Amino acid sequence: MSAPTTVLFDVPGPRARARNTAAGVVTLAVVVALVGVLVWRLAATGQLDARMWEWILYERIQLDVLDGLVMTLQAFASAAVLAVVFGAVLALGRVSDHPWLRRTSSGVLEAFRAIPVVVLMFLLYYGMPSVGVTVSTYVAIVLALTVYNGAVLGEIFRAGILAVPRGQSEAAYALGLRKSGVMRFVLLPQAVRSMLPSIVSQLVVLLKDSALGFLITYPELLFQAQRLGSNAELGYPLIPVAIVVAVVYITLCLLLSALATWLERRSRRNPAVRTVAPRPEDGE
Repeated sequence: MSAPTTVLFDVPGPRARARNTAAGVVTLAVVVALVGVLVWRLAATGQLDARMWEWILYERIQLDVLDGLVMTLQAFASAAVLAVVFGAVLALGRVSDHPWLRRTSSGVLEAFRAIPVVVLMFLLYYGMPSVGVTVSTYVAIVLALTVYNGAVLGEIFRAGILAVPRGQSEAAYALGLRKSGVMRFVLLPQAVRSMLPSIVSQLVVLLKDSALGFLITYPELLFQAQRLGSNAELGYPLIPVAIVVAVVYITLCLLLSALATWLERRSRRNPAVRTVAPRPEDGE
């Protein structure tokens, strides 16, 4: 017999269900009212007029927005891959048996995690030329996103590795595996499954932080939106442009979330991760 799902909380009674229903109705009404007021104000100020949205029909503007989207995705893809690698290296350093490596990795992780991304971008793009090193806006935004999000991912990786039951690694050591083999064949396969939601959540943060690149004139999506919204010939359609850009970012984040859901379901359909370690000669 399976354990009851309500063992950790009390089943709400009639009054509690009525209160919950009333609270839900009130919350929904407030949200609908706020949305209605927002739409009303947009309509009253002419932001919903057709002339404010004509810029969408221009092919040149469509191409500019598409170019901004491509630049955003390029920076995101490069920084995401590098951040995952950098975070994995920091995590392995933090769980190392060598004290000097643990301390160094911890110091690097805490330092980069404490510095805001925009400060890193400004230091790389505007500060490095003062010491004779010039980098492009693309390199500056990718490096800034990599070191910050890599530091956060490093802590996520470390927590995921330490969350694996200790008996798994002890059994692998008993079979003769070295630590590299235990990490590669036993700990990481089990840790990745539990870390996946947190990894994807941090990648969503990375995607949104890429919008800060407009501060250093990187021609990404927000930079193009700012240029279009301040165009006098188009009637300064700042709010319509912001709405379109917001929809694009929401769509990208939803796609990332959908990818995470698909990966999670796929991992659940697969057989459970084997806890039997491979042969000792395989773990170098």
